[in-house]
Amino acid sequence: MRSFFVKWIEQYLFFPTPFQRLIGILFLPFTVLYCVVSAYKRISKKEIDFGIPVVSVGNLLIGGTGKTPVIIALAKEKEDVAVVLRGYGRASKGLYVVSQKGKILQDINTSGDEAMLLAKSLPKATVIVSENRSEAIMKAKELNCKVVFLDDGYSKHEIKKFDILLRPKIEPTNIFCLPSGGYRDTKMMYSFADMVLRDGTDFTRVVLFKKDGEKIDTLPENTVLLTAISKAYRLLEYLPEGIQTEIFEDHHSFTQEDIEKILLKYPNTTIITTAKDLVKLEQFSFKDIILMDLEVTIDEKAMQKVENYIKPKSVDEVY
Repeated sequence: MRSFFVKWIEQYLFFPTPFQRLIGILFLPFTVLYCVVSAYKRISKKEIDFGIPVVSVGNLLIGGTGKTPVIIALAKEKEDVAVVLRGYGRASKGLYVVSQKGKILQDINTSGDEAMLLAKSLPKATVIVSENRSEAIMKAKELNCKVVFLDDGYSKHEIKKFDILLRPKIEPTNIFCLPSGGYRDTKMMYSFADMVLRDGTDFTRVVLFKKDGEKIDTLPENTVLLTAISKAYRLLEYLPEGIQTEIFEDHHSFTQEDIEKILLKYPNTTIITTAKDLVKLEQFSFKDIILMDLEVTIDEKAMQKVENYIKPKSVDEVY
């Protein structure tokens, strides 16, 4: 029932049936109001320059479009960088430095799953969670970071930044904003971004299967996909047809009861999960668990455009 509900909601938001379209049409007055409020927030904000390059990686659609792996790809080779994010799904409130130059300072309950994944994936970076992204950027400056990567920061119009929007490989057939559809802002806003990266064209995904840190080429016959990410059914593209699935809502915090029920339901099976889920599942004892390790490769021209924004200008360039 849980997986059905998650799938139904995602279908309604992005690829609705005729009946779901009718429901969306009934919500159109609220959608118009939502768009008016969003437009007012956008034009009423005064942009603040924090004196540090800020690169925002965001999307117009709700849910996952690859922001976290794209940030990892952009930041992994850089020194003195910070990644700032809200920390969805965390049990804490306020500002926390999750890691400082690779040293992890908080547990996953404080950080949230995405922040912990970023902290473990970026051993040279500082990761900060805060509902107030401006305060987090100031904290990054205080910690002598030279560049800030802002996760899901497109709507933060008060921050001067280089805006990257990620665009899906397959466009939703539902073009409406919330609550009639899955867009957080109108599609025309793609044209206002500093750069748009399309999945499959400007950045590509490679999925490797790993067990105990070692790459494996063949998956066991009895496998179950266990995940709590947005648009989880996109993972099926990389998995055997007909695989069993246990899909929870995005950012779900797994409990011992969840795990016991799954192990009872699927005895003598191997669990397959994502890196974002694995940072939450490591606290539980699994005999067999396989990681779907997602890596992103970004087009060189796009990488260079980001580098040109980040790099300090020389005296000759300024004058």
